[in-house]
Amino acid sequence: MTPPPVFKGYDEGIARLPKWIFWLGLLGAPVAGRWYGVPAALGFLLGAGCAYLNFRLIERFADRLGQLATGDPASARATRGGGLFFQFLGLVAGAVVILKVSQLNVVAAMCGFLVCPAAVLLEILYELLTYGHS
Repeated sequence: MTPPPVFKGYDEGIARLPKWIFWLGLLGAPVAGRWYGVPAALGFLLGAGCAYLNFRLIERFADRLGQLATGDPASARATRGGGLFFQFLGLVAGAVVILKVSQLNVVAAMCGFLVCPAAVLLEILYELLTYGHS
């Protein structure tokens, strides 16, 4: 069985996504703070941090699925899907506890959590603008 073709730009695009998430979180926090105060800025940063962790969890899960699909079980750890669910559940529970205890702005945290989809859209735009026509 031959492995599926690997697209060169795919790994580069995935590697750029954490940078997009970082910069969107860093630039969005002062905007939220300017309009709604310090609790909103800190809530936005918390949401952006959770978005980054969520992206890493999903990326790791997708990599494991790819390794298992290509028939390379030696490189993929044998784990169950429940592990990912419990990691995500822990992430959400930790964020809720931090938001409730610290009185950070929940709406700003949810907006901060949206930096991951925004980073994907920026990456798509970047790929479209820098595509080398050959």
